Amino acid sequence: MFYREAGHFKDNYRADMATFPIREDRIGIITLLLIALVAIPLVHLAGIPPFAGDYFFNAILIPFLILAMAAIGLNLLAGYCGQISLGAGAFMGVGAYAAYNIAIRIPEMPLVLTFLLAGAVSALAGLAFGFPSLRIKGLYLAVATLAAQFFLDWAFLRMAWITNYSPSGSVSAPPLVFAGWHADTPVERYLVVLVFTIVVAWGASNLVRGNLGRQWMAIRDMDIAAEIIGIRPIQSKLTAFAISSFVLGLAGALWAFANLRSWEPYAFSIDRSFQLLFIVIIGGLGSIIGCFLGAAFILLLPLIVDAVPRWLSIPVPAGAGSNITLVVFGALILLTLIFEPHGLARIWGIAKHKLRRWPFPY
Repeated sequence: MFYREAGHFKDNYRADMATFPIREDRIGIITLLLIALVAIPLVHLAGIPPFAGDYFFNAILIPFLILAMAAIGLNLLAGYCGQISLGAGAFMGVGAYAAYNIAIRIPEMPLVLTFLLAGAVSALAGLAFGFPSLRIKGLYLAVATLAAQFFLDWAFLRMAWITNYSPSGSVSAPPLVFAGWHADTPVERYLVVLVFTIVVAWGASNLVRGNLGRQWMAIRDMDIAAEIIGIRPIQSKLTAFAISSFVLGLAGALWAFANLRSWEPYAFSIDRSFQLLFIVIIGGLGSIIGCFLGAAFILLLPLIVDAVPRWLSIPVPAGAGSNITLVVFGALILLTLIFEPHGLARIWGIAKHKLRRWPFPY
């Protein structure tokens, strides 16, 4: 009965346009941030499972946050502007290799600025490959972005200066150092990624509720009508490609520096692009919270499906475990999309709606 809009009075525009207009939502977000920023590191220091070791940070938390950030970047383009992209993994690679080259060639540059410049380089690449969106759309645009994926994959493999002339094509990231502070342990790297993710999510949520976000959604719903009412489709589409690629490049730099530490071009192959696309679709197109839900679904579900037979002491033939995981994982994805095509964010929205109306059915 306490989760209600009733009693929340707004006497200015700032309160009316708040990201979380309900007080309980604000309390929930602040609590979640305190848990992520303070409680989890303290629990790790106390040695309480499952946060006692490094596995939970290296295998779950850090990849989850970076994938959610990358999904936000793709969602700005595909979910809010309606421009399908199959090259998100390649733009993550652009950010990773740009950050690597800037860090080794200009070592005195602050790492935060290095990551921002890497995002800017990825934004320029996104602009270059976004020009076809001015003439084509739908499946044709998807094929054009797929060509960008293949071209950038080739560039990562064949242009030796990108990998600093490494014979194997594998490179290692410089250490994470911020103003003299070395982020070497998994917990420290987790905190770095968490701060970047919070800033990106907050910025994206404000961006899509502003003038530019409304232009993107008008282009997505009907580009001809949007042009008639005065929206410039060229500016809106290219801006969407640039901002989306910037976020993807920033996520790629963090994926390389904070998660992989050493990587090869295959780390940003088309498989990564499909993974991000599945995260956005399952989480919900046009939803920031859906990016986090979709990333959790894609990342945690295979681990859970793989662990259930061990928990229930069910014997699984050697070599069949991975295949069973893929079959169950694919079936659950299909069921999710069949019964709720708008993604997990819609399920979350329905749950909140029913909670606000409980115990009344209307």
